[in-house]
Amino acid sequence: MAANWTKQFSNYPLVTKSPECPTTAVHVGDITIGDGEFVVMAGPCSVESERQLLRTAEAVALAGAHILRGGAFKPRSSPYAFQGLGVDGLKILGKARELTGLAIVTEVLSETDVEVVAEYADIMQVGSRNMENVSLLERVGRCGRPVLLKRGMVATLEDLLGAAECIAANGNPNIMLCERGIRTFETATRNTFDIAAIPVLKTVSRLPVIVDPSHACGVRSLVPILARAGAVVGADGMIVEVHPDPNNALSDGDQSLTFEQFDAMMRDLGRYIQLVSESSCCCTSQSGGHS
Repeated sequence: MAANWTKQFSNYPLVTKSPECPTTAVHVGDITIGDGEFVVMAGPCSVESERQLLRTAEAVALAGAHILRGGAFKPRSSPYAFQGLGVDGLKILGKARELTGLAIVTEVLSETDVEVVAEYADIMQVGSRNMENVSLLERVGRCGRPVLLKRGMVATLEDLLGAAECIAANGNPNIMLCERGIRTFETATRNTFDIAAIPVLKTVSRLPVIVDPSHACGVRSLVPILARAGAVVGADGMIVEVHPDPNNALSDGDQSLTFEQFDAMMRDLGRYIQLVSESSCCCTSQSGGHS
């Protein structure tokens, strides 16, 4: 560990590693996140209709996804852009869970919406725009659901762990950190994927780390490459956008994969996940041999 990290992250004892608690696994139904399996969350940016979501849920489940993502409440840069279906979108997500068995992750925007979102969601997502919304962090800390906490657009890793500490301090240790790209001077991609954040967080934090290659770049053709990179450097899973017709999606179409592209990415990703697993086993064996 870098010499300065211990001091830098020392203010967050509930989410950083300790001899008593080196890692925390998050349980979502029969899925365990943070125990060595690469967990995939996939689905559309926005729930647009029942047909769109159910088609996507069936496709991603068939390709090997563990959890269905879909936005019912959408924070958009423009007030004139599609803002989501709200509670009707949550009900569609609930129907998709019944039909496919997939767990649900969806974003909650306000502390006043936590209770209704928790009725339908297995995982509460706190988006990048809300990472520093203390009222929301405190409320999801008391909601009884695991939380996927996305890194803010201009947040440091210390900021991210501070937000996680706020959730944990309110009673909820079941937190996953999400690296989804940060805003830099670069304009070729939507954001800049901070690949170094993943091994740093895995070193200093006890929490599972998820990557979001879709928001990290905003370019459909780069998503499988960044997913591969995230798996290789030790991420515990990913959240990725998939849509039956990305060119006509109501939000984030440019970064959404088609069903065929998602299936191809999942098949390709298996090789890299296996490589990481073999490498980890080898390191453990060598460590045991020298003890």
